[in-house]
Amino acid sequence: MSTIFTKIVNGEIPAYKVAEDDNFLAFLDVNPNAKGHTLCIPKQEINKIFDMDEQLYTGLMQFAYKVAHAIEKTVPCKRVGMAVVGLEVPHVHVHLIPLNDMDDFRFVNKVKLEKEEFQALADSISKNL
Repeated sequence: MSTIFTKIVNGEIPAYKVAEDDNFLAFLDVNPNAKGHTLCIPKQEINKIFDMDEQLYTGLMQFAYKVAHAIEKTVPCKRVGMAVVGLEVPHVHVHLIPLNDMDDFRFVNKVKLEKEEFQALADSISKNL
């Protein structure tokens, strides 16, 4: 059965896409820790990050690097943090989270955005790639 992320890749579920190439997709987290919280995923459905082959893993990190720089140009923050947890969706995903303090990195404090804010933010990050 396909994960929710595979359904996003296949266009079955909408997402606020930030960046995309042949192998990877970045989109805004709809339950974000902070404004600009973005997920980077391989399009190939793989459950665990260390089950990826080395080339795909390296490619994901390079893709996330570019997206993180675009987030920094778009969202006022002290830095962009990165986390790979992977328990909530069995599909590799890298969290890129704009940080101003440590509480922004906790997965218990969430921010709410309207659809228009999500779309404007996704468009702004995309333009800064």
